[in-house]
Amino acid sequence: MKKIMIVLALLASFQVANAQGGPAAAKKAVDAALAASQNAKKATKVATWMKLAESYVQAYNAPSGNVWVGANETELKLAMGNEKPSAVENVVLGGAQYTKQVYDNKNLYFNGNGQLEIVEVTKPIVENALDKAVEAYNKAAEVDPKGSKSKEISAGIKSIVEKYNTEAYNAYTFGDTDKAESYFYKAFNTSTSKLSTAVDTSALYNAGFVTYGAGQFEKAKKYFDKCLEYNYFAKDGEVYAKLADCASKIDNSDAGKALQKDYLEKGFSKFPQSQSILIGLINYYVSSGEDTEKLFTLIDEAKANEPDNASLYYVEGNIRAQLGQTEEAVKAYEKCVEVNPNYEFGFIGEGIMFYNQAAKIQEEAQNEVDDTKYMALVQKFETALKSCIDPFEKAFNMTKDESIKSSIAEYLKNTFYRFREEDPKYQAGYEKYSKLLEQ
Repeated sequence: MKKIMIVLALLASFQVANAQGGPAAAKKAVDAALAASQNAKKATKVATWMKLAESYVQAYNAPSGNVWVGANETELKLAMGNEKPSAVENVVLGGAQYTKQVYDNKNLYFNGNGQLEIVEVTKPIVENALDKAVEAYNKAAEVDPKGSKSKEISAGIKSIVEKYNTEAYNAYTFGDTDKAESYFYKAFNTSTSKLSTAVDTSALYNAGFVTYGAGQFEKAKKYFDKCLEYNYFAKDGEVYAKLADCASKIDNSDAGKALQKDYLEKGFSKFPQSQSILIGLINYYVSSGEDTEKLFTLIDEAKANEPDNASLYYVEGNIRAQLGQTEEAVKAYEKCVEVNPNYEFGFIGEGIMFYNQAAKIQEEAQNEVDDTKYMALVQKFETALKSCIDPFEKAFNMTKDESIKSSIAEYLKNTFYRFREEDPKYQAGYEKYSKLLEQ
């Protein structure tokens, strides 16, 4: 009972504070602090600028009132007193369901667990209040050569960096890439000030990440390159992988490809365990045709890092299939199911390899005028086409994905149709998959 009374007492104090303060009081405080800063005598005092910076921060916070992220609706009903939403609606943000409460100066977004996740201020008391607070802190440091308020200024700057990041994440959730980028970069740029105690390199990476996701590769590359300047590489050197991809998207010339390779090789030397860098290298070597044997060394290193990753054997199978190494490709594809009994893509890859080989041989046969050579090609065609049946049927029986089943059934239907008059089992196979596709 005592605990409940304490909570209620705290909530009451919040309400009193809000009643005594609130948006009107916050605006009045800003006006008073701004007027003081314009007074020639007072403008020489560090306290004047500290007061102005703090009043801007309070003005930024004021529309939110007594709410706090993580609170549930019951807690906020007590905290907000007579403040009631004018509307409540269900919205989808970033693929997730939210309950949106609309107030006069803000919108509150509650997640599926009923907790407040986003506070969106719709009527700020002062436009760009955080930017103005940073300017005021800079002025405070300027008139404080002895650093008497350096700790307080650094704490204020840190708080503003955190608020910039919150605004950025909210904007990203709302799908506003430009606004998210702007706030992430403000967080980073503010943190680089001599007044800050730490550079927020993760905010810099996030600015790159949101622009990369929006397809703004030149802009993203500038952010990621700056990450390298600050020796920030993100988890497993992801900065290098992103830079390589940006380079490939921006410039498809030899110079662009060389830059892509350079990023990947530098990244691999620092982060050999990074799967994204390894996959980038594999894709590069396959597309460029350079030093293909080095690919398998890289793949073996990837396997050593992730021995249970069946997709690495699938990638090896694809590479060997492209290089015409059929037997080695089959071994790699069939190794997939040994590593992961539920991984159907190895068998799918094997089936597609043989099916594509048959299609290529068929095209060659159609252009052959010599009867003997033609018949030899037909025999090779039939052998390749029949070779796809077993792996495709294994994949069909393994997968639980109906769309994958449908795709495999199409391959099998076409294959069985070719041999339906040769043996009753092929006719039965054709009828089976035809019916499945009709259903």
